[in-house]
Amino acid sequence: MNQLTLKESFKVEGKGLHTGVHVQAEICPAPANHGYKIQRTDLPGEPIIDAVAENVVESNRGTVVAQGDVSVSTIEHCMAALYALGVDNVLIKVDAPEIPILDGSSRIYVEEITRVGLEEQDADKDFYVVKHKMEIVDEKTGSKIMVLPDDEFSVEVKVNFNSPVLQNQFASMEHVSEFAEKIAPSRTFVFVREIEPLLNANLIKGGDLDNAIVIYDSPLSQEQLDHIADLAGAPHRKASKFGYINDFELYSVNEPARHKLLDVIGDTALIGRPLKGKIIATKPGHTINCKFAKLIRREIKRQNVQAPVYNPNVPPLMDNMQIRELLPHRYPFLLVDKIIDKGANYIVGVKNITANEPFFQGHFPQEPVLPGVLQIEAMAQTGGLLVLSMVDDPKKYSTYFMKIDNVKFRQKVVPGDTLIFHVSFMTELRRGCAMMKGLAFVGEKLVTECEFMAQIVKNK
Repeated sequence: MNQLTLKESFKVEGKGLHTGVHVQAEICPAPANHGYKIQRTDLPGEPIIDAVAENVVESNRGTVVAQGDVSVSTIEHCMAALYALGVDNVLIKVDAPEIPILDGSSRIYVEEITRVGLEEQDADKDFYVVKHKMEIVDEKTGSKIMVLPDDEFSVEVKVNFNSPVLQNQFASMEHVSEFAEKIAPSRTFVFVREIEPLLNANLIKGGDLDNAIVIYDSPLSQEQLDHIADLAGAPHRKASKFGYINDFELYSVNEPARHKLLDVIGDTALIGRPLKGKIIATKPGHTINCKFAKLIRREIKRQNVQAPVYNPNVPPLMDNMQIRELLPHRYPFLLVDKIIDKGANYIVGVKNITANEPFFQGHFPQEPVLPGVLQIEAMAQTGGLLVLSMVDDPKKYSTYFMKIDNVKFRQKVVPGDTLIFHVSFMTELRRGCAMMKGLAFVGEKLVTECEFMAQIVKNK
């Protein structure tokens, strides 16, 4: 799958939830590998903030990202729409310290993204594939987020507010195709008992009954309730009657839980990559959501490049006989058994190492080890198949390698191992030449890496 950006820019405007000021935001297309960035157009020099988890500085009543003294808050609803609709690269220009709250949901962002459309870019999506269970727990609040391996991105949320109005609720999104209809329209919510403390904390100045669901669930005197209603711009109601203050109907009976799911997606967007895995969140909030995103970011940095997923039950894109039609190598020097994945700029090959390999007779008889130079050769052959896929009638061409740089052998490879090669272009193929990056894995471990220059030559 290739990366996506917007076909054209769109603008939204409205109040900032916490500042109460009028805000204009423009969501613009961006080049491949740009990611999500936010630009403060109201400040000198128009500084730009990377919307990634390590830049989160506050998560009390919304997600705030900052670099240096420059910050932007309430980004989660916009992030959720971009992430769920598969947009990889945008620049968000905003003329205030927060994104407009609009109607308290992601609905308008989804409508605008759908209206302008998406444009495919010449770069592969770089998924973060969950391969084992990870979780983060807050013992004080009982909040927990767990992620499990899955072929798709899916989310389940369970909430419990110990409230006579809003008790246990559950929401799920089995596939991102459900986001626009089921999740995006779900609005943020607040309890009446929280309003005055939030206002005293200089927050929710722009909150009103048009951009938040307001829930009255804790007994107050009529005087207290009338005072808070005046602060929130809400009509007076009987203090003896619990329920929703708003006069509109909920989109769904579990709209609050669906909004919590929306927030989980918006904060997960801060990992900077599309995710393949199932998130299960219990009593989530922005604080634990962002801690979870930071956990994934640390894993991404630690691994640098994930090992490709190899399922031997899935038929290969190219078997050994098809490889022999393209490569001139034969026994004992054909070192790629099959190709299991290929994109515009990368290819994934497999080599099964057996005890019957001829080179083990001398390398070494008492401790057989696959020579490092043959690992490089195997990656070169895999890369050759990628280069040949770029030309018409590839049988008329051969690939030669002109130089090899930055070779690292991290672990020995022995009989019984299955080598997985990931080879990708570092530069475009120009005048028949390109720089390539090769990585070899055994299981999840990176065992060898190198860079090499390839040249494609027409056969005589």
